[in-house]
Amino acid sequence: MDTAAIETLEAQFRGDIIEPGDTTYDETRALYNGMIDKRPRLIVRCTDTADVVTAVQFGREQGLVIAVRGCGHNGPGLGSCDGGLLIDLSTMKGIYVDPDSDTVRVQPGCTQGDLDHATHAYGLAVPAGIVSTTGIAGLTLGGGHGYLSRLHGLTVDNLIEAEVVLADGRIVIASINRHDDLFWALRGGGGNFGIVTSFLLQAHPVHTVYAGPILWDMAHARDIMAWYRDFLPKAPRALGMFLGLKRVPSVAPFPEALWDRPVCALMCCYNGAEEEGRTVMQSVREALPEPLLDGMMSMPFPAWQSAFDAILPKGLQWYWKGDFVHELHDDAIDAHIENASRIPSGSLSLMHLYPIDGAVHDTQSDAMAWRCRDATWSMVIAGIDRNPANADAVTQWARDYWEALHPFNAGGGYVNFMMEEGSERIQATYGSNYERLARIKGHYDPDNVFRVNQNICPA
Repeated sequence: MDTAAIETLEAQFRGDIIEPGDTTYDETRALYNGMIDKRPRLIVRCTDTADVVTAVQFGREQGLVIAVRGCGHNGPGLGSCDGGLLIDLSTMKGIYVDPDSDTVRVQPGCTQGDLDHATHAYGLAVPAGIVSTTGIAGLTLGGGHGYLSRLHGLTVDNLIEAEVVLADGRIVIASINRHDDLFWALRGGGGNFGIVTSFLLQAHPVHTVYAGPILWDMAHARDIMAWYRDFLPKAPRALGMFLGLKRVPSVAPFPEALWDRPVCALMCCYNGAEEEGRTVMQSVREALPEPLLDGMMSMPFPAWQSAFDAILPKGLQWYWKGDFVHELHDDAIDAHIENASRIPSGSLSLMHLYPIDGAVHDTQSDAMAWRCRDATWSMVIAGIDRNPANADAVTQWARDYWEALHPFNAGGGYVNFMMEEGSERIQATYGSNYERLARIKGHYDPDNVFRVNQNICPA
């Protein structure tokens, strides 16, 4: 790639073009996961769909590896590449809410927090994740589960249509009625099939929620996990609740007396009035021991979604592994307790069990690429630390924990909770849907242009 090629690109491109040596290069290329460092040959920051088309065509003409980044929240750093072209969508942040249809059209540079902010003014929300700095594009294409999933399904269950730039530069609309095979694949198949430049999402009535963390000493974890296993499938769908084993972060708003203490946590969100939420939670409080902290209160939904953003800023050391869980056996609980007891002191490392039930089970496993409708939980084990010197320690802890639990679990995991783990894990995740995904990939991206991802090889 010579100077003349870049000059030609500059004449056709409306966004910023950033090269190594430019003053903004290091800041722009930095990833959410501070454990990973990549150096693209060129970064192009798109302003609109036309810029995305130009970037894709340029990358193909120059024979460059192409990586695509929405908000850069990807754990294994698959939103960038070494020596290739990074197509950065982070400045494409348009959002339009239609209150007549309860839908929202959102561009791929938006975070979950951007989306929550826009929809909250209308008393609406889209089911999504649990950290507001997460990019809505990667979250949606991978599936998207969080506090509203038991009531309203996955993020991808609420995708109505997508505008997509294909590998050959064409722009198409994918929906149940147009390019329905592509639409089927986009819903859980990640960025394998094109660059989505606009998502049309179904929103739902959500405004004030009764939400917060409840923490117990780790000594109670075995009893709480067994109770959680039995309670959650019978709980009202309006109650989103996930279980975590972790240390209390050494920051406000947590009481200093609890900092770094190993705990079992229930992170709860009841979509409704505080009085209703208290009634639902009464059986929880009666069944379980006295907690160290009960922080549940009435609050706007975006406040709960962003409550812990400050604890997980960009640049931490991350290593995570995921599995889908069908049953939480007693032996598995014992393995959880044993490994959680070894969470490195001072780290933010954790294990979370997110519910995959309720409305998620209302959709058939072959209705879209996201297949694991028969799972009960999505498990993530994340080694997280502020200090790069501790990266190896938290990585080893996460690997050991996952290897101890994996024999109890399904073969695949949530793609947004995977590092680069090889094709066998990808095939296990998609199971009986994988062959169809490979055929669709072969139709829309036969040259595997979009391969810097959890890759599905074209048939």
